Amino acid sequence: MKKENNGEIEESVLNSSVPLAERMRARSLDEFIGQTDIVGKNSLIRRALSVNRLGSCIFYGPPGVGKTTLAYIIADSLGLKFVKLNAVSSGVADAKKVITDAKSHFELTGKSTILILDECHRWNKAQSDSVLEAVERGYITFIGTTTENPHISMTPAIVSRCRIFKFSHLNVDDIKDALIRAVKDSERGFGKLKIKIDMDAINHIAMFSNGDLRSAYNALELAVITTKPSKYGIVIDKSVAEQCIQRPIISVDENLYYDMLSAFCKSLRGSDPDAALYWSERLITAGCDPLLICRRLVAHASEDVGMADSNAALLAMVAMNAMQNLGLPEGRIPLAHAIIYVCEAEKSNSVVRALDSAHADAEFNPDDNVPEHLKNYHYDIKNPPKYKYPHDYGGYVSQQYLPDKLKDRVYYTPSNNGREKGMIKKKDRKF
Repeated sequence: MKKENNGEIEESVLNSSVPLAERMRARSLDEFIGQTDIVGKNSLIRRALSVNRLGSCIFYGPPGVGKTTLAYIIADSLGLKFVKLNAVSSGVADAKKVITDAKSHFELTGKSTILILDECHRWNKAQSDSVLEAVERGYITFIGTTTENPHISMTPAIVSRCRIFKFSHLNVDDIKDALIRAVKDSERGFGKLKIKIDMDAINHIAMFSNGDLRSAYNALELAVITTKPSKYGIVIDKSVAEQCIQRPIISVDENLYYDMLSAFCKSLRGSDPDAALYWSERLITAGCDPLLICRRLVAHASEDVGMADSNAALLAMVAMNAMQNLGLPEGRIPLAHAIIYVCEAEKSNSVVRALDSAHADAEFNPDDNVPEHLKNYHYDIKNPPKYKYPHDYGGYVSQQYLPDKLKDRVYYTPSNNGREKGMIKKKDRKF
């Protein structure tokens, strides 16, 4: 057999028709990157797979975080036949064929078929309903992947039959580890090539892939295949990485990047529009996703302004919507408008304080009963407890809404700032 020389090896790797992101897919839970709360040592998925049982699931979260990869790993671990469909291109006929084949397979082997459905939120009610009976009878184990919240975007009938797992953006360290592994992996990555890559380049790709591993892999692959080898091999520095991830080079290290984000948030809270505008522009100029700044602005509009001026939250949402629809550079104008408004608005953290207190009680009092007069009694119940309909009393009437144990709790206390100044909660007013 003819032995490949280094040039032939290099050519075959560089010209591979299978994208790096596909080649580097995790093949087991031990290779899986991130999502430790979902696939960690004592997670439900690991325990279920250890006894060859899992049931139908929906994985939702941002792109490039491992949803489809985990679906493949589950199918392989269970040793079951699986079929993959994409909800964008499949219809009821495709679903019915899968069901027919799955039923026949179940009757022959007693084993179900895993249906992996990408973009599952795109199926309409008719398509979703077509698989319900097959799921209930065990012919099909449904695993849907989606970037949308299934509780909102999917029909309740299919959602109620699935366990929901929410995926998060991968952190920078996870993506850096994955990129280094891809450079060194001689079986699936670029390990057969002579590559010299700066850690600054890896850091840059990891930071500006926005938690999307597929995006990071694509940037690395583009850097490798478009960089002409020198006598030192394929040399990838930070400038090459900047071109491939399509973000300008950040002029600071990773720690200072997060320090600037912290400075932006603290400037909002501190009512300094000049500083907040400066840090937002530093971040955008350095390559920060402007939507990240918009999201922080929305959070602070409620966290630090809150009920003192509720228009701040509305304007922050307008700025985020404008950035999503206009992009840069036009989106910077409504963003600056909202930043100035949030800074100049009166401040109150009463919303956060109320939320934290209510959350603590909800967490430590999960079994408190609903007061009898607030329960959902049907019309045929004789003499249900008397619920006072506020509109019969001019819009407000005093009655107990909290459980008995917490009936005297106070979570929301108005501040003395802005709209809240002099505010008396309705239940504390003298009517």
